[in-house]
Order: sequence, then C-alpha cells, then structure tokens
Amino acid sequence: MTANGWFQIALFSAALLVITKPLGIYVLKVYDGSMRWLAPLERVLYRISGVDRDEEQHWTRYAASMLIFSGASMLLTYAVLRLQQLLPLNPQHMGAVPDRQAFETAASFTTNTNWQSYSGETTMSYFSQMTQLTFHNFASAATGVALAVALARGITRHSAGKLGNFWVDLVRGTLYLFLPLSIILALVFVQQGVIQNFTQYVTVHTVEGAKQLLAMGPVASQEAIKQIGTNGGGFFNANSAHPFENPTPWTNFWQMLAIFAIPAALTCMYGRMANNQKHGWALWAAMFVLFIGGASTAYWAEARGNPIHAARGVDVVASAVNPGGNMEGKEVRFGIANSALFATITTDASCGAVNAMHDSFTPLGGLVPLVNMQLGEVVFGGVGAGLYGMLIMVVLAVFIAGLMVGRTPEYLGKKIQAREVQMAMLFVLIFAGSILVTAAIAAVSPAGLKGLNNAGPHGLSEIIYAFTSTAANNGSAFAGLSGGTYFYNTILGLNMLVGRFAMIVPMIALAGFMAEKRTVPASAGTFPVTTPLFVALLISVILIVGALTFFPALALGPIVEHFLMQAGRLF
Repeated sequence: MTANGWFQIALFSAALLVITKPLGIYVLKVYDGSMRWLAPLERVLYRISGVDRDEEQHWTRYAASMLIFSGASMLLTYAVLRLQQLLPLNPQHMGAVPDRQAFETAASFTTNTNWQSYSGETTMSYFSQMTQLTFHNFASAATGVALAVALARGITRHSAGKLGNFWVDLVRGTLYLFLPLSIILALVFVQQGVIQNFTQYVTVHTVEGAKQLLAMGPVASQEAIKQIGTNGGGFFNANSAHPFENPTPWTNFWQMLAIFAIPAALTCMYGRMANNQKHGWALWAAMFVLFIGGASTAYWAEARGNPIHAARGVDVVASAVNPGGNMEGKEVRFGIANSALFATITTDASCGAVNAMHDSFTPLGGLVPLVNMQLGEVVFGGVGAGLYGMLIMVVLAVFIAGLMVGRTPEYLGKKIQAREVQMAMLFVLIFAGSILVTAAIAAVSPAGLKGLNNAGPHGLSEIIYAFTSTAANNGSAFAGLSGGTYFYNTILGLNMLVGRFAMIVPMIALAGFMAEKRTVPASAGTFPVTTPLFVALLISVILIVGALTFFPALALGPIVEHFLMQAGRLF
C-alpha cells in the first residue's frame, strides 16, 4: 500500500461527500414536480401515453404498472436481438443472437443486471446496443429510483396506500435526471478519448506487423448511462478495462464517482422527504463505513500480493519502479489502488462494470466484492435499489431495537407491526434463497460443473459469485465460469428476474402498508434514528444478516482458498 493509493481513495470519498447534498436536493425537486424546465416535453409524453400526471396509484397498481412495463420492454428486446440481422445500423453484419442468449440478455438489461456472457463487439449491432441495451440502461435505472421514491413516500406520508404514479416517476427520472447527467458525462468522456462513432471496424497493423481489428461504435453515450444508472454492461468485452471505454485515470475517476453519485444523493433526498435530514446523513454514514471497510480490505489484500510468488523470489514490494502486490488481471494505467477501489464501488452498487479481472484477485481481495453483493448491495447500492434495500434493513434494525426494550417498534412516527416485518423478511429470504438454491443446483449438476475452468474452492467461488451477481442484479463476474451455455443462460436469466421482481413486490407492499398508517408522536419508546448508536445497530444488522446466511458457503470458497494460499499450495 502506498500514500498515493490512500490519497486517491480519500479524494474519491471527499468528492462523494461534496456532491451528495446538492444532487440530493436536485433529485428531490425532480420527483416532487418542482423541476419544470422540460415541462412542454413532459406534457407531450403524458398526452401521447394517456397518463394523468395528477393521478395517485395504490401500491398494487404501482407495482402492476412497473411489472407490465418491464415485461413488455423485455419482450421487445428479445425480439430485436433475434431479428438483429434484418435491422439497420449493423455495419459488421452481426447475425441473430441465439435464443438462449437473447433471453438472458433481455432479462439482464431489463433487471438492471447487465450480466454479459457474450462479447459485445462480436455479438451486438449498433442498433441493438443503442435502441435496446442503452434504452434499458435508462429505463431500468429510472424504474429503480421510482421504486425508492415510492417507498420513501410510503414511509413519510399518510396516503391510504397510494405511492404516486409510476409512469410520472419514470418519465421525470429519465427526462430530468438520467438524460442530462448522461449527456454531460458523455461529452467529458469524448474529450478524454472515449470513442463515439458509427464507422465500420478498423483494421490496423501492429508494430510487429500483425493485423488487428479494432472495434468501433457509439461507446461514450452508452458508457455514461452505464455508470450513472449503475448498469455496468460494457460495449466491449473488456468493459471498463478497455482503453476505448476507459482511457485515462480521469475517466476512471469520473466513472467511479458516477456509480455512487445518485445512490448517495438519494440518502439526502430521503432525509428531506422525512423532514429529518440528520436521519438521511445517518444512512449515508452507515453506507460509507461499510464502503471504506471493504475498500481498505481489498486494497490491503491486493497490495500485499501472493505469498506463493514472494516465496519464489518475485518482488511484491511497491517501489518507484515496481507497482508491487498482485498485478495479475489489472491495467497498469490504473494500478492496484484504483482497481481495488473500482471493484469495491461497482459491487457496493449494483453496477457490475469492471476495470480489472475479479477472478485474478487474491482470495480475500475477491471476497470483498462477493460479500458486498451478498449484503444486499445496500452500501450506496444501485440507483434506487440501494436506498430501498437499506430501508428494509432499517425496518429490521428498528424492529430488533423495539424487541430489546419490550415496546412496539416505531420508525419516523409509524409503528412497525407484523405484516411490515413479514414483508421485510420475505425480501431478505427471497434474495438469500435465489443465490443459495441456484448455486447448489449448479454445483451438483453435470451441466453446471461443465462450465468450470477451475477446480477446488476457487471453482466454487466462481459459481457462488455468478449466482450472487445475478440475484443482486450486479452483473460483474469472476469470469472463470463459461456462462454461455443453455444451462447457465437459462438459470442465470431466471435468477436475475427473481432477484429483481420477486423482491420488489414485497418491498412495494411494505411501502403501501406504511402509507396506510398515521403518524404518531414520538414517545419514550421511540428509537432515535439519527445517533451513532443507530448507525452501529444498522451496520450490525446488515453484517449479521449477510454473515449468518452466506458464511458457510464463503468458508468453503474464498476463505479456505486464502488459507491454502498461505500454506503455499493452490489447486
């Protein structure tokens, strides 16, 4: 570890803190309807779609609207991918995407997962990239924030179960939030060297005289929303390790900040909606403590390097002429600190973009991204998903605090009763079950084992990582697993749908139940939600839920692999 590495982590943390409040205030204005600079276009969209912007939807209608929109857009994407060879903007004459791959990809981008078991530059036409994949980057992100806002409304107001209007929230999030930020960031990327064109692929000759085909395309525009919307799907197979997607240390910094920007801002927005800004900052603090703990652990593990290499004479000590540590699978222009930081950020959020190969991390370095996702990706998390996942944990924390003192738990003046806790627990159990059950099926079935490229605990880690990433709608991968088969395309696609929609329904139900409750004055039994004690309790609940659920599986994977590495032998 170096002073420069710690400085870069500190600089990122300071930048995140600075943007949280102003962006949070802006987001609040977007969703309360006071942001009107695109009002004429907004009214046209409502008129065309037949939406009454003043209509409030009951939580059941809100959830149904979201499911109908997601299902219809997924079917459209599947059709476009299957008919890709007949559509325009296909200069490389890409063929139809196979049925199994089209299903998984449509499910992946609809759920904000962006898991890719294909190479983008050899599979997807410009038309497919722009009209379908990038469309979902906007739509799935706007859907996530809309759901978080709906839960916030349910908790902070009494409205007989009504949570707003999904269609209005979807339009406003896209128009006022994601489009403007994406345009600005795309221009920054272009200035830094990220490509943006519609030309055919270019054949060049290397210094040695060999021919090399360079993929082209409208990359900067997709790269911007990929990070701002915590989507993560790369235009190229190498994702943000590719120099055409992420050419400089500055683009790397802006990409990392873009991933966390809106999730962090939503804590400020929520605090203002609840008329309790200190509570919003308490949520931010809990998220930040978990983030900095993960980043520090990953950086330490990767900077320490592989003891097997050190024992065999490889210099793993950082110096002026040697980066030191474990540089396997990392880009030299980013180094260990930025690779460990990027890996932590992208798995804290449901982004999944990568600038290094997680499969090449040390066992403990790879454990950090895995645990980040298994905590429910509530450490800032995906746009919207991070906030509503964290609020589920808050409900559980407040309930546990109430049990400790023998009083009915209260949260922001509303009593937490049986059906609210049932919905919160259903949310948690669906997530855990979708990971552990599907991973167990893959670990014992011939079709699942056939996709492994590594034996022993690392192979198990690859399986667990794949199903964790898809259930958490993250999309990153250890990549040692051959996922482009009928078995994995199908089971991972289904896992993404369960990890998104089966968890959203109990969350929206919880929002509706809370919206039906009247606010009561604070009493002696009300647990304060702005104190360091609350932050500590919330972090403890998050860690205990994750540790107790997934520790046995982790013990057989990355943890045992770490001890084998220390003993000097690996499979």
